Amino acid sequence: MTTAPHWLIIGAGALGRLLAARLTERQPPILIGRRASADPLVMTTPEGQTNRYHVARLTLAEAPSQPSLIHVTTKSHAVAAALDELVARVAPDTPLVLWQNGFQAQPLATRRWTGPALCAVTSEGAYTQGENEVVHAGHGLTHLGHLEGRYRELAISIAAELTAAGIETRACDDIRRRLWHKLAVNAAINPLVAIHRIRNGELRDPAYQPHVEAIIDDVATIMAAEQIEPPDIGWPAHIWGVIEATASNRASMLQDVLAGRHTERDAILGPLLEAARRHGLSVPALERLWDDTPQ
Repeated sequence: MTTAPHWLIIGAGALGRLLAARLTERQPPILIGRRASADPLVMTTPEGQTNRYHVARLTLAEAPSQPSLIHVTTKSHAVAAALDELVARVAPDTPLVLWQNGFQAQPLATRRWTGPALCAVTSEGAYTQGENEVVHAGHGLTHLGHLEGRYRELAISIAAELTAAGIETRACDDIRRRLWHKLAVNAAINPLVAIHRIRNGELRDPAYQPHVEAIIDDVATIMAAEQIEPPDIGWPAHIWGVIEATASNRASMLQDVLAGRHTERDAILGPLLEAARRHGLSVPALERLWDDTPQ
């Protein structure tokens, strides 16, 4: 998948910019945002190097109508509007890759889109600076697959291209489980750091540890009811391990709060609370978190 027509990346936030910069040397993508720009895209790598990339940056109205693949890197609450525009512009069998947090937008988009809709779960760390910059804060691992295990060869092909571009990616058949696992981690980290405006590692402080533990307990209860297998090391070790590994990170919800943007509270906490209600579970820590988290 290295020739025209182009890959489109819809959503010019941190993840969209990271993908655009990394893919440019392999196959020039087109980055779709609210405004077109001729300015170079500047990326700072985890190793501290600063590179400039000439990436086509257009609005969706200016983009070609026959892309070979579309990466949707918007926030969860913006996916439905993006699909509305895409339905009117591109062929219905065009493959999508959904990069959202939570487990809300992905099932809806998978049911609605008539073509292949793959889901990505990534631990790549990135944040924006200004209108034209992205900081690739840390290398991670991305998993890619279809919620029903379909389109295996497509997932393998896309994963190979992303890996060659510096985003290590593996095709998988259990993306639903991986999405729920990331949802659990996000629920334990993102709302708390957004509420208290702290970096991930500060959750290890005695003032915050009991809150994290209570959230982990509620999440584990929900996951058991949903028959989602826990990580091999168990939920507490898994979540605290992520906090340790991302100690210096500013989580995406914290970035949204600091920038005055709408947060992904609904996408991250909503599916967990909906599952708790469906199973008749008491989850007081998550209920409090819902009330306290900025929208």
